[in-house]
Amino acid sequence: MPTAPVNGIDLYYEVEGSGPVVVFAHGIGGNHASWHGQVPRFRQRYTVLTFDHRAFGNSHDDPAGEGRSRFVDDLEGLMDHLGIERAALVAQSMGGGTCSGFTVRHPERVSALVLADTLVGIDEPPELKAAMDGVRKRTKDLPQPERVLGRTFLEREPERTQLYAAIASFNAANRGNLGGSVSRKVSAEDLTATGVPVLFLVGEEDVLLPPAQLAVFQQLVAGSNLVVVPRAGHSVYFEAPDAFNDAVLGFLASVGW
Repeated sequence: MPTAPVNGIDLYYEVEGSGPVVVFAHGIGGNHASWHGQVPRFRQRYTVLTFDHRAFGNSHDDPAGEGRSRFVDDLEGLMDHLGIERAALVAQSMGGGTCSGFTVRHPERVSALVLADTLVGIDEPPELKAAMDGVRKRTKDLPQPERVLGRTFLEREPERTQLYAAIASFNAANRGNLGGSVSRKVSAEDLTATGVPVLFLVGEEDVLLPPAQLAVFQQLVAGSNLVVVPRAGHSVYFEAPDAFNDAVLGFLASVGW
């Protein structure tokens, strides 16, 4: 298995395709296998890098390890190990903290940033925080399928709902036991100051991050764009891969990557 020795662990990764690099960072219910709906299309024109965050998939971490506190450092170490000077970053949910943090730290190494169904790692302004606190309270005890998949998908796709759960089952970490915390939250002003083109993408049926709330933050990031995907929940990449891929590929082409 290809692994990179970074920050005291062996980080699992896969590379396919050729051309400019696009890095995919998964959410807390996923790992590198989550991107099976993206890799075949993106590798036709890009070098695609997928990886497992520490404690997910084939990347291991000490049970008392630093967890998410090192996610940004791990991405930096992985790109350094592979000799990647610059890449577009595509983040889902938890991966948003990894990619937004890396972008603010190293804007010169990021050609474009896609934040899908995520405000993880974001310093929420007062006009957003109260609403999101209410969302978090309402969804705290929802069972996993209803949290991460939209109602339309759950009704129509029982087999793929099972596949989502199967992919998540290979992770040592979950939202109940993942250690550490985001080392530095980034603000809308931080993202704007990077000059990196940003696309926000969200499912119309996302209960963890309703589109209306994401739009509040997106409007504070100068020059950013927002795509709302109909009949999809918190996992647009999985529920509606064609719509997700079209939006991201179109965005990357529009910024010349």
